[in-house]
This record gives sequence, structure tokens and C-alpha cells, in this order.
Amino acid sequence: MAIHEAVLHYVATGDLGLMRKVRRWLPPRWLRLWMVWATRAGDGWLWGAIGLAIALFGDADRWRALEASAASGAAGILLFQCLRRLADRRRPCEIEPHCWAELLPPDRFSFPSGHSLTAFAVSVSLALFFPSLAVALFLAAASVAASRILLGMHFLSDVLAGSVLGATLGYVAFLWLG
Repeated sequence: MAIHEAVLHYVATGDLGLMRKVRRWLPPRWLRLWMVWATRAGDGWLWGAIGLAIALFGDADRWRALEASAASGAAGILLFQCLRRLADRRRPCEIEPHCWAELLPPDRFSFPSGHSLTAFAVSVSLALFFPSLAVALFLAAASVAASRILLGMHFLSDVLAGSVLGATLGYVAFLWLG
């Protein structure tokens, strides 16, 4: 077995083990509500609301910040659409039904997490322009990413890959437009 095959096997085994533990766990109601809210917020409306607030109340850098976040978000969407078709990985909820979440996935592809990628692309680019918002932005992005695992939509490796790719795109957009 080649090294890359061994690494992929190790990651897949870990992903399946964590998926089964999460599937059997019934978190407190407040956490379930938070995760459903976070995943819905990650559908795009939260980032739009943050962008509107920055457009209305931001400082002189607001337009460059919004351009950077829009560019990184758009690049992220294009990137995860391409990678999903290449990876062709099934979602955890297709392998085993989730015990407490009844959300339907937007498509059948799992790798990488588009919600995580977009959340970190937008959050990193905006946080670099507005450091005072960094904690709130990263809490929102981390909540979106965690929700994708806890709701059975993605494996841990899908979310980690999406988060790293998104953060990288956000940083590059900041360098480019900042």
C-alpha cells in the first residue's frame, strides 16, 4: 500500500468512527438548536447580513473588505463545486441515517464542505480588514463548520479541508484587495 493510500485509509477510518459516535449522541436541546441555526445561517443569509451591516456602518475600508469577502466567497464556491465532483465522496447521512437531525443535504457530495469553505473565506477576509470583529466572525464560522459534522452532513476531514481552503482564499483575497 502506497503512503498516500495509507493516509487516506487512516483518515477515512477516523471519519467513520467519529461519524458513528456523533450519530449515536443526543446533545442537549440548546446545542441541537444552535447547530441547526448555524447550518441555516451558513446557507448565505448571515454573510449577506454582515455585509449589509459593514456597507452601512463600516469605515473607509468597507468597500475593499466587501470586495475581498465577495471574491473569496465566489472563488470558494467555484472551488468546492469542482473538488466535489472530482472527489465524489458520499455524505455521512447517506451511509447511516442521522438520529436527531432531519435536514436534507443540498447535493450528494461531501468533500469538501462548502459551508465551511465559504464561512472561513468570508470570515478571514473580513477579520483581516476589521480585527475588532474577528472573534465574532470566527465564532460564526466555527459554528457553521461544527454544525456540518454534528448534523451528519459532512465528515471531519471534509470540514477541515473546507475550512483550510476557505481561510486560504480569504487571506489571498485580503492580500490582493487590501
